[in-house]
Amino acid sequence: MTIREPADADEFDAILKENPDALVVIDFYATWCGPCKIMGPKFQRLSNEFTSVVFLKVDVDESEDIVSRFDIKVMPTFVFMKGGAQIDMVEGSVEDDLRKKIEKYSEHSNDMSLEKKKE
Repeated sequence: MTIREPADADEFDAILKENPDALVVIDFYATWCGPCKIMGPKFQRLSNEFTSVVFLKVDVDESEDIVSRFDIKVMPTFVFMKGGAQIDMVEGSVEDDLRKKIEKYSEHSNDMSLEKKKE
């Protein structure tokens, strides 16, 4: 599946509205970030594997209006959303952690009662 990279907050919001019931995974990255470069191809492979999941990439240096909505402290950070709300987050470049969360939430794609694990 194609990874979408919204140009601005309006496009970001439109993508979320277009996919109200889907799991949306957002990769917050920077072009100068070494671990982000390592995770890029892995994120692409996951998007090819989990075709019912919407995958987005947001460049933290180019999309401050989107980044400011989330508590991004490290890069890469992967935010999981469903129904327009954040349900979880993975920080860092551990593919296995990212895969486990995608598997967890994509299996329960209709369960809106999922709670954010990290508080």
